[in-house]
Amino acid sequence: MAPTKSDDWRVRPHGPIEQLADNLWTVQGSLPGMSLKRVMAIAKRSDGKLVIHSAIAMSEDRMRELEALGEPAYLIVPSRGHRLDAPAYKKRYPALRVYAPKGGRKGIEEKVAVDGTYEEFPADDAVRLETLHGVNDEEGTMIVTSNDGVSVVLNDAVFNMDRKRDPLGFLFTTLLGSAPGPRVSRLVKLLFVKDKAAFRADLERLAESKDLVRLLVAHENVAHGAEASAALRKAATYL
Repeated sequence: MAPTKSDDWRVRPHGPIEQLADNLWTVQGSLPGMSLKRVMAIAKRSDGKLVIHSAIAMSEDRMRELEALGEPAYLIVPSRGHRLDAPAYKKRYPALRVYAPKGGRKGIEEKVAVDGTYEEFPADDAVRLETLHGVNDEEGTMIVTSNDGVSVVLNDAVFNMDRKRDPLGFLFTTLLGSAPGPRVSRLVKLLFVKDKAAFRADLERLAESKDLVRLLVAHENVAHGAEASAALRKAATYL
């Protein structure tokens, strides 16, 4: 069997496109060799164009569903660890504009060309990007404003999942302190966190966001309603 290229459209097991708000959808997909689920968020801007956060290559039926939502125009690659399907999306949609956190740009560009950093993303009333303080410019957040309120979309800065029992899952969730429930993992603190106080302040600020209705993270659970604020506050206690 010939080796796959990084821009091959390789579909791994994934779930359906689930609508969370009038302009926000999510998809859960698998990771190679791991029981963890990864999460893609799809947000629609005020101009009707789509912003894809942490891309997952899906089946053709699901991709047609995605395209029916709007034009895929922006791809957010939130860290070096979440670039798996980014080259395939760029190949499929050559006009896609790719954005990445400033600190992770060099590593992400090893796989896909980056058009700009979070600070350069053309924000509108519905979708904007923010950097996170204290994490060496490695991660940020996508803020989505919908008819029902505000959603905060994070990457690995905060985890929210159950413990896994397979060997790699056990290593990641238990030994590296990524589960259970909302938290900042030991791995993130080791690799990214340079100023705990600054990062804690950002999480607490996000928890106080006006009209906050949900929190999405890369792995795995969505926190809704009052749980969204509580999850951010609990995660901040791990710093």
